Amino acid sequence: MTDLRQRMTEDRHLRDSAKALVKADIAHLKSELAAKGIGERAMDRVKGGAADVYDEAVEVAGNNKGVLAALVSAILIWFARNPILSSLGFSDEPDDEDDHYDEPRERRSFFGRLWNERK
Repeated sequence: MTDLRQRMTEDRHLRDSAKALVKADIAHLKSELAAKGIGERAMDRVKGGAADVYDEAVEVAGNNKGVLAALVSAILIWFARNPILSSLGFSDEPDDEDDHYDEPRERRSFFGRLWNERK
């Protein structure tokens, strides 16, 4: 019986010390939250994450300058594709034909009639 009583006493001491640790953690957390709110903490984390992403992007760009130049060139060519294609004669825009060929002249828009009258 004494062995069981001794084990129970040891378990109680373990429980009490664990409870004291939890209370100390809660008190520490409360003091930190009082010093800096949750919103500020979230913003700090977002800023830190953004800084990490920026640092990684700078490192990757430094290691792959050729790929980065090709990507920028491809983007510029994509945005300039219509003038480039039309200068080469591959324009997909329709000629200056009447777009409203099946509508009566009265139903055409003012600017459409004005444009067609100027021709």
